[in-house]
Amino acid sequence: MTGLRCGIRPISISSLVLTVLLLVGCQSPQADVKPVIEFTRVPPAAPGGPKLDTIEGRVTGARQGQRIVLFALSGYWWVQPLADDPYTPVQSDSRWKASTHLGTEYAALLVEPGYVPPDTLQLLPQTGAGVVAVAKVEGDRASQFVPNKIHFSGYDWESRQVPNDRGTINDYDPANAWTDANGWLHLRIARSETGWKCAEIKLRHSLGYGSYRLVVRDVYHLEPAVVFAMFTWDDSNADQNHREIDIEISRWGDPSNKNAQYVIQPYYVAANNFQFMTPPDRLTHSFRWQPGRVTFKTCPGICGRNRIQRCRGKCIHFRSTRSWRRIASRDPVCRERDGPSPT
Repeated sequence: MTGLRCGIRPISISSLVLTVLLLVGCQSPQADVKPVIEFTRVPPAAPGGPKLDTIEGRVTGARQGQRIVLFALSGYWWVQPLADDPYTPVQSDSRWKASTHLGTEYAALLVEPGYVPPDTLQLLPQTGAGVVAVAKVEGDRASQFVPNKIHFSGYDWESRQVPNDRGTINDYDPANAWTDANGWLHLRIARSETGWKCAEIKLRHSLGYGSYRLVVRDVYHLEPAVVFAMFTWDDSNADQNHREIDIEISRWGDPSNKNAQYVIQPYYVAANNFQFMTPPDRLTHSFRWQPGRVTFKTCPGICGRNRIQRCRGKCIHFRSTRSWRRIASRDPVCRERDGPSPT
């Protein structure tokens, strides 16, 4: 799924209990009884989105060291809750509990200690190769998920409220993203009782090829650890670096660094990364994405056409992380740079 996002760098559940049993042959010795995974709490059914909810269950017949790996279905099966934290322990009473992003279905795998799950799957695996048992269940359709929405620049956006593991772990609070009476978008990072909370918004549908433009108030004096980013993202194309194109404002923790860069992923290819300094005052950042080509531009003041060209294909995000400073922007979708486009 693709969409547009802005960001600064997790429903009530019924007591539904569903049991999924693996088919096993008639066996008399107790030692040959295969493990069984059971769901005791199931999140709502929803077509993906940033919301986190709790999923619980139990497993009988598990051996010491075996763990649960969870997946949620949203187009593809996505490992849960995070790609770099995919394991859920089985407690001494055989119960397990974890957070998951929402999906239309949920799956639990009982795996051996050495099993490394993929980030996404088109089909759930069979038993074998480190997978001991597999169970899945439909999401609870009695509970309806209502995302946090923001209306900005003529579009409806979803405000992120689940952690993000891109680069470093960042937590999010939907209250950190809002629009004022003039239609300006504000994104902030604020301290809470549990630590710093960032902000991000994502467009609810794909835009794809075309021109994207973002006018920002003075971001020259952002804290060095803050990252403000406008970027495209295609969930279904992990093998193509998610077709990610970035305009990023950050000194990446070092005050002596340049404070802006254009990036076409993967960033570690020298030709895909162009760093530069932006001056104080209001700026317009933009890029034009065409098949085989991306043109970036940054200029002072407000410049360019006051519209987003709509096409098809992928999504754009705005995000900033790790600071309490506020960012205001308007009219999303001129230093100039050409680069190869992700196809």
